[in-house]
Formats: sequence, structure tokens, C-alpha cells
Amino acid sequence: MPLTAEQAADIDAQRAQSAPTRRAVSPELEEILYEALPVLDHGFVRVVDYMGNDEAIVQSARVSYGRGTKSVRNDAGLIGYLMRHRHSTPFEMCEIKYHVKLPVFVARQWIRHRTANVNEYSARYSILDREFYIPAPAQLAAQSTANRQGRGDVLEGEEAAWVLDTLRRDAETAYDHYETMLNEGEGADPDRAGLARELARMNLPLNIYTQWYWKVDLHNLFHFLSLRADPHAQYEIRVYADAMLETVKRWVPLAYDAFMENRMGGASMTAGQIAVLQRMLAGEEVTRESSGLSARVWDELQAVIRT
Repeated sequence: MPLTAEQAADIDAQRAQSAPTRRAVSPELEEILYEALPVLDHGFVRVVDYMGNDEAIVQSARVSYGRGTKSVRNDAGLIGYLMRHRHSTPFEMCEIKYHVKLPVFVARQWIRHRTANVNEYSARYSILDREFYIPAPAQLAAQSTANRQGRGDVLEGEEAAWVLDTLRRDAETAYDHYETMLNEGEGADPDRAGLARELARMNLPLNIYTQWYWKVDLHNLFHFLSLRADPHAQYEIRVYADAMLETVKRWVPLAYDAFMENRMGGASMTAGQIAVLQRMLAGEEVTRESSGLSARVWDELQAVIRT
């Protein structure tokens, strides 16, 4: 993930600043505050601000004016209870703001989560950089024949080489035309008016990089991560979620442990699945045909109990 000299200098300047505060801080998160964590080939995630920590969750749940308890074990138990029983408001007391650089097609998938405040780099006013996401060979997979939203076997040989070359050439060609239509900077023709930036941008490919600031409370961040850090999520958004998970671990370690235990490592069951499981525990041999479950719901139950 190459940063420009200007970007690196800006981050260094931010990280060099410090100020005394009476606000609660998370020392582990402070260590990487403003730091750009690399994702994909040109992307990154970095924390630029946050509010609250594990104690804020506990204080909110108990409506206390100071530290909720003097025992980390008690705090962890309460946070685990809140997570298991899906209490949302105590987790909403914590907020975090990220600066993210990501491909446009990932951003359009990400923005479906409408529970955050977002401000994106505007190509109406500024010129986008010549940076495109090109998949690593290991991520260059064919369409799955069993899942319309999934990937199948990895492409190899001449077919893979042709796809990678085509992605690069198409992106470069589109950007060349974008620059020509803008007619700005070095090589601009003084006798020709450039096309408005808000129009020239429409020719750019979906793998070009954009940036935004994304601010969200912890409850909604956990919902985002439960979907996007899941193994079934698209790889290109999952790696961003994985990077964000690491920042959450530094920020609210007790809430992170509760989330990993109850949400990422837990399972949700339908009433029908619970009834079948009870029959199995009672010693009955239950088959898919005798379960009363659909094939998909049966398979989901098997995935939980056979893991």
C-alpha cells in the first residue's frame, strides 16, 4: 500500500501530536491512532478518532457516574450478558471514526450499511488518483456453480493471465480518457475546454480507489463486522472488516471478546431446529426426512452440530 510522501508526512504529524485529557482512552488503540493499516493493494484503514471504551459500556448499563465496578471480571460478565441478550444501547455509547481507502465496488457494497455517518471523497470537485484494485492471482476465481454470490475454483494459466492483463489495460485506458476529457494539468491543451469533472468521472471503472470518513457506534459496527468478517463475505470487503476487527480488539477488548464468543463464534437457531436438537439429545435418530425441516435449514443445523 504505497502512501504518497504528503500522506505519510501528514500521518506522522498527526501521530506526533498529543494532548492531556480527562476523557477515557484505550492505550492499545492510542498506539495505532492515525496509522494506516494496509488492505488490498492500495487500500488502508486507519482510526482517526474514537469515544468511550469498555467502561463506558458498563457505566451506561448501570447508569453510574464513575467506574462501573472495581472488577474487570464483573465488567466482562456484564458485557457478555449484554451481548448474549442483544442489548444495543450500552454499545451505542461508544463511537469510532475511520478513514478508509477502498475500491469503488467495495464502497458500493459497504454503503448498504446505512447506520453510519459517511463523507466520501468527491470526484465532482477533485481528481481521482490513478490507482486501481487488481486482484492477487489467488483471488482470481471463476463464478461458483452452486452459489450466485460466490466464487469457484481459482483461474490459472493463460486464462488468469488474460483476465489480469485485461483488468489492467481497461483501467488504464479508462483513466487515460478521463484525463483527456478533463484537459487539466501537464499536457493540457490551452485551446480546448475540459469536460466538467462531475461528467468526466462517469467513465471510470469500479476498481478505481475512493476514500471516505466512516463514523459509527459500536453496536452498529458489530453488526457490520458480523456480516462482513464472516467467511462467506466477499473477500475484498472481508479484509477491511478483518483489519477493523483488530482495531476493535485494541479499543474495547472486553466487548471484542464477548462479540467473538457470542456472535462470531455463536449460532442462531430456528424453533424448528431447536426442536430437532432436543429430539436428538433425547436419543432419537432424526433424519432430514423426519425432521420436518427444509433441506437448507437441515443443512444449516448440521453445519452447527457437526463442526
